[in-house]
Amino acid sequence: MVGSCRKTSLTTRLAGFLLLLSCPLMALAVANDAAVNNEIRTRVETLRSGSDLIIEGATVASTTVLPALYQRRNFAPAWTNPRSVTQLFDALRRIDGDGLDPRDYHLVTLERLQANLGSGASADPPRTADFDMLLTDSLIRLGFHLLIGKVDPVKVDGNWNMDRTINGRDAVLAVSSAIAEGSVDNLLAALRPQHIYYRRLQDALADHRSIAAAGGWPSVPPGPTLKPGMTDERVIALRQRLAVTQHRPDADAQSPLFDAELEDAVKLFQHQHGLAADGVVGKATLAALNVPVEGRIDQIRVNLERARWVLHDMPDEFVLVDIAGFNVRYIRDGQTLWQARAQVGKPYRRTPVFRSRITYLEMNPTWTVPPTILRKDVLPAIKRDTGYLQAKNMKVIDYNHNVIDPASIDWSRYSGPDFPYLIRQDPGPSNALGRIKFMFPNEHLVYLHDTPSKSLFERTERAFSSGCIRVENPYQFAELLLDDPHTWNRQAIMQAIDSERTRKVTLPRPVTVLLLYWTVAPDENGDVIFKQDIYGRDASILTGLNSELSFNQQVFSWADSARPD
Repeated sequence: MVGSCRKTSLTTRLAGFLLLLSCPLMALAVANDAAVNNEIRTRVETLRSGSDLIIEGATVASTTVLPALYQRRNFAPAWTNPRSVTQLFDALRRIDGDGLDPRDYHLVTLERLQANLGSGASADPPRTADFDMLLTDSLIRLGFHLLIGKVDPVKVDGNWNMDRTINGRDAVLAVSSAIAEGSVDNLLAALRPQHIYYRRLQDALADHRSIAAAGGWPSVPPGPTLKPGMTDERVIALRQRLAVTQHRPDADAQSPLFDAELEDAVKLFQHQHGLAADGVVGKATLAALNVPVEGRIDQIRVNLERARWVLHDMPDEFVLVDIAGFNVRYIRDGQTLWQARAQVGKPYRRTPVFRSRITYLEMNPTWTVPPTILRKDVLPAIKRDTGYLQAKNMKVIDYNHNVIDPASIDWSRYSGPDFPYLIRQDPGPSNALGRIKFMFPNEHLVYLHDTPSKSLFERTERAFSSGCIRVENPYQFAELLLDDPHTWNRQAIMQAIDSERTRKVTLPRPVTVLLLYWTVAPDENGDVIFKQDIYGRDASILTGLNSELSFNQQVFSWADSARPD
């Protein structure tokens, strides 16, 4: 994984980007053309007044950064190095490889202006000013979108708390050398996520666009479940569908027999689409097979955007909760030390996306029922069955931790928020948190923990919890987090668990935990896995990507909108 060095706030980072963008360009030779300078000044004053600046039908979005840049240059043109202009055009023509749209960066308008100007740019000051300023707005837009994404994640998910930061010193060196040498391509490459996940998603996007250009893939007609050993005309369509995505060669494309080789191909497809790899083409597998290639392209684009949100400042050590993938990984220095299947929140009790740090773990935890679960689940259960508390090993306690006799409570009076007590489940094998939990501060009361419902890990889709993350093999995870083989080896951990005494153990160092939501991501083998959008979160991101203007236009006015660390 890519490590992070010194982190800067979003405000500092965007301000630095402005200065670095403007200063090297100022060192270039500029045309001494007062008429062009006056045209640029007039356009900057339009932006400063709060009015829209529209050039050849294209709106200039940068209302703070761009005016400040030209003011520092005394309104002289910035783009006097032809190599820089050429490299920006090349970058814009290739930006769809990042899942972004060249039209967002004025490509068509810039091409038209460039053609109209020809070699006599200085002879037409208004168009020269227009061309120069649109080039600048294009680079600012593109740089920011590669750096922090086009769609504002806060608009998509109000729980978002991850500041998008990069190594400021490396950015200084990259921008200075790129602009001074006329290498805008290197500048943009430095702003693009360098993580292997991002490159693999780009490769997957290119592959699927090639398939789309060749006509896509055929659908498999509806019908009964297709199983190994069957002979069915629909098997021919299945073979042809899998051949397009190279899950199997098409040498037997006309055979209606569902043979062992085809079964293996179906299993591979199922693995790569987050399905139970049983080799049987049932309802879920058929639906995945028949998603059109354009749908998969959109899905990849959405996850490239998610990658731009988070992959610039990955720490050297972190725990990654892949919500849509139902798994958790503990990664240190690019190596996966531990991974396990996970159970996450039900669609109506979604596990939130956020970042925190695991600071301690608790063995043999008690469980105090959270307000939502108390209102929706526990109180109704008690009203239906007065033996519920005893069966679940629960006690009623007041806020001074005194135990209250349940028989003394008129349960019919309370619906949830008005309940004057707490309900706590004692430690034990049936405790909802299992025998160990991993704690990190957050307002959602969400954490990682063991579970007595271990059979549910065998399910392919594991959205069963009320928001917390239930993990397999938690004792191995605890041993790695504590990182103290002398005091906290596996035997010592199990002895503490077997004592049934609640015990808090502080980690020797806090470990970052990232709760993220990926519906496309590479697995440990490098295969790109398509997952179910269990919480329906992709659509709003795709809408933002396809919108004419970005959701996060406020980044162009960084002084007013940046969030602190």
